[in-house]
Amino acid sequence: MNDEEGASVGPAESAQPTEPESVLDEAVPAVLDEAVPAVLDEAVPAVLDEAVPAVSDEAVPTVSAPKPPSALRQWFSRHGTTAAVVAAVVSFVAAGAFAGATAETYLAERATVATKLRIAETATAAITTLWSYTPEDMDSLPDRSAKYLGGDFEEQYRRYVDAIAATNKQAKVSSTTRVVGAAVESLRGGATGTEATAIVYTNTTSTTPQTLNFPSMKYLSYRLDLKRFGRDWRVTKMTTITSLDLTPKL
Repeated sequence: MNDEEGASVGPAESAQPTEPESVLDEAVPAVLDEAVPAVLDEAVPAVLDEAVPAVSDEAVPTVSAPKPPSALRQWFSRHGTTAAVVAAVVSFVAAGAFAGATAETYLAERATVATKLRIAETATAAITTLWSYTPEDMDSLPDRSAKYLGGDFEEQYRRYVDAIAATNKQAKVSSTTRVVGAAVESLRGGATGTEATAIVYTNTTSTTPQTLNFPSMKYLSYRLDLKRFGRDWRVTKMTTITSLDLTPKL
């Protein structure tokens, strides 16, 4: 049996096993060089030089040594107190000048108001005196009125009174004039003025025995030209603006 068994296996031993084909070179492709791309150089960008800016020289300022103070600053440090005093003095002078100008304007306005008041008072007194009289004091009317009149107008008024005095005395005419309003229309010649124009509004009542002393009433307004004579204002011209007869009709 042993020999048979040994014979049966003989052919198997004598058959030389064939050497397997080399599949490492043919069946497995060389993928290391072709299938795997070289990504280290192309896929990864070199960001170290481009993405990160060089900030060392530009972002960090160069701190230099402090400069010595300028000549102006040095001067001010030595004379600062003097400069402050000078500035205070200049401010005080400017404030004083402003206050002076304001006060001057205020005083000029007050002077103008006072002058206009004086003119209105003079015009009121003049009209009241010129057109108020009785038969007994008719002759003295020009003299009473003279202190309110100036220039040629004084002489003109005197001649007017002389012309009507005899007639009015014979008719025993009495006249009373009451001023109801006066205003300065214009002032010329500065704050205190040298010339002015005033308007005076009046009610005048006259009586005479010839009409049984029934009152004759008139509303009259006058425009007066005035001039300054020293400290006084005097009427140099007078014109009638309005004349309305208000006498009741029976």
